[in-house]
This record gives sequence, structure tokens and C-alpha cells, in this order.
Amino acid sequence: MTGLAAPGFPEEAVRARARRGTAEVFPDPAAYGTRLFGPSGTGTGCGSGSGSGDALDRARVVPPVFMPERLEKLIDLAREPEFTDVDLTTRTGGFTARLPLYLSAFGSTRAGSGDLAVHASRQAARLGIPMVIGENMIPVHGYRRAGDATRSALLARVEAYLDAAPDGTGGIVVQQSTEDADSEVWNLLYSDPGTRPLLETGRLAFELKTGQGAKPGLGGMTVVDRAEAEQLARRFTVREVFGPEDGRLLRCATPGTFTDEILRQQLRFMRNNFPRARAWVKFHPGRDIAHAARTAWDAGADAVTVDGAEGGTGWAPRVFLDQVGLPLAECLRRIGPPAGCLLAGGGMWEGGRVLRALALGATAAGLGRAALVAVDEDPEHGLERLVESIALELRLLVSALGKYAVAALGPEDLWWPDGPHAGHPVALPAGAAP
Repeated sequence: MTGLAAPGFPEEAVRARARRGTAEVFPDPAAYGTRLFGPSGTGTGCGSGSGSGDALDRARVVPPVFMPERLEKLIDLAREPEFTDVDLTTRTGGFTARLPLYLSAFGSTRAGSGDLAVHASRQAARLGIPMVIGENMIPVHGYRRAGDATRSALLARVEAYLDAAPDGTGGIVVQQSTEDADSEVWNLLYSDPGTRPLLETGRLAFELKTGQGAKPGLGGMTVVDRAEAEQLARRFTVREVFGPEDGRLLRCATPGTFTDEILRQQLRFMRNNFPRARAWVKFHPGRDIAHAARTAWDAGADAVTVDGAEGGTGWAPRVFLDQVGLPLAECLRRIGPPAGCLLAGGGMWEGGRVLRALALGATAAGLGRAALVAVDEDPEHGLERLVESIALELRLLVSALGKYAVAALGPEDLWWPDGPHAGHPVALPAGAAP
């Protein structure tokens, strides 16, 4: 292990899953018959349990008594259906994914752009789930092609994913921020022979990043030493915020400026200039998230990613981490039934939270901090084991609801102890019981 830590996140639970995989879905079998189990009530805000302060985690999954969809599956199979019959495959932003999950964006921070990210890329490929590469990779680390003495951090991740990806599943998504646009990141990738296999198989997407959950309204931030600060000062704002005696400085990227018309023009540009790449958009959890999402879908976005305030990052001001942005549950409620592919991120690490996001309209959920912690626990298979445990939980939960595809989930599958939300009720399908 490298010593990577994730304060405030259920790190030990993720590490246990990375070590033991599906065994961690259940309590210790040695306690069977001698102990009664209930909610952990940990209050982390990032996991299941009635004690959590996270609105999404307070919702309970509520199976019905009568299950007509189970009857349909029984007739189709000519036997009683089981949880193993649940289909978890999805169409995620134009890609075919084996699971309703994707690897969230790791940008140019130290934790997100080194060896851990490469290991995560390789495992995500083997799992058949899409991978998003975060912002500012080329402005910070450069773009070095095959044959150069060293490979860039971005291309190392692309190469690792391509080497391990099965045919026909997954895909690579590359973000672009203001500084990335200045470096012509998308142009470089779109014309690079190394990415041709992705274009030929329809597995390359570009994601316009307008913000992130950990620091809505701000651009990316990292901590750099003075030598690195001198190199980056031409592209980024560098500030001395840790004191004059400290050798470290704060590197800040600009957040970019967006209106609904600017967003439409940007998506039009993406579709016209890169017709063989899918067009994704990532939003921070802003109060106008419903309008922003509708604008993107109307302009032809293949996917809209919503990062809730629970989202993680390699670096952010504490006040933003604790006090800024809508929770993911509120973002999903405000959006309501999505008009296109909706992706959700923020505090995902186990199947219950993922299922609740899917029931509120998301097509897939992103693994960020959980993925890095799992890979730190086991660089070769930690993420795979973590995802296997989530997949087992999803199959058990979806089957318990009398459904056999994740696309069949809906808000009727959840119950909120404090009500859906004053002023923002969750609409139930016609004929569904409250």
C-alpha cells in the first residue's frame, strides 16, 4: 500500500471489499446464529445506515408484496427467477457497459494522475465499464506520443485501458476544461493514431466539464512546489496561501463561464468538429441543475453527469467540501425523469447507494474515491473485487424488488422517512402505490 488516505470516507470498508470481494456483502459468517444485525448507523454521509446524514442514504429500498414483473420473468424462464437472472448491462452515454457503473474522473492531482490511476484504468477496462479521464492532464503533464522517452500520464491511462478492454464494451471519456481547450486536448486525441481503435469501435467520448461536486463554481486545484509553480505559472494562477515560509503553493485552474447559449454552442462545436466521438457534459450540483441538464440533452448531449456535493477530489477548500452545493439526492429530485442518459456521482461505494441513485433516474453511478482506495489496497484486483461486491448487492436488491433489469427501477422503489422533499415531490408512475 502507498498510504493513500480518504478522511471522512468509509475507507476501511472499501479496503475490506478490495481484499475480500463479495464476502464483505454479508456479516461475518462466524456470527451466524449468535448475533442479530441491524443498520450500522455510522453517520458517515457516504454509506448505508439509518444514522447517515446523507439524504440519499436515508431513503430505504422498499420491495412490494405483489410482483407482476417477477411473474413475467417466471413465465419467460419457465422457472422461479433468482437474483442471478438480473441483467446489469446498460447503455451509458453511447457505450455498452457490463454494469451500471463508470470510473469517475481523476484529474491532475497527485493521487489521481499517478500509478494508481493507471491500475484503475486497467481494471475498469477488464470490468467493461467506461472510464473518465479528468481535466488538466495535458497542461500539467504534457502530451508525449508513442516512441518518446516517456509517456504522458493521460496516454498511459489510455494505453492501459485499451490493452485490457474486451471487445464491444466500455469506453474512454476525456474531459476538457478551459486550460485543456488552450492545449487543444480533444484535437490531439482525435487525430492521434493511438486512439483510432476507440473511434473505430465508437468507444471515445469527450466531456465538457463545467464544474464538480467537491467545489462548485471553482476550477481544479492542486498543491505544487515552487519549481513546479514556475513551470505552470504561464497556464495557471499560482498563489501563496500556506504562508511565506512554506515551500508549497496553490495552483488554480479557471472554472470557465457558461450560460445556456454558451453550452448549446459548445455542444454544437463538439458534435460538428468531433463527429465520431460521443458528447458528454459534467455539471456541478447547482441550484439550476434541472435547467442545465435539459439544455444539454436538448442540444444533443449523449450523457449528462451530475456530481453531487458528496463528490470527492484530490484537493478543495474545506468550506466548499462542507457547505457548498446541492446534495446528490436533491439534484436527482430536481431533474426528475431524465430526458437522456443521466450519470450520478458522489459518495458511491456500495450497492444500496448506487441502487437509490438508479431508482431516481440515473443510468449509472461513478466510483471515484472508492476506486482509488480499492486500487491502493490491491493494485491488481482491488477495484475488480469492489465492483464485484457492488454488482452482487445490486442483483440481490433489484431481484428483491421483483425486477430483473436496472432500467426498470423507479422512485416507487424508495421510501423517505422525512418525506420525498417539501416542494419537490418524487412523481410516482401511474397506478403505483405510495
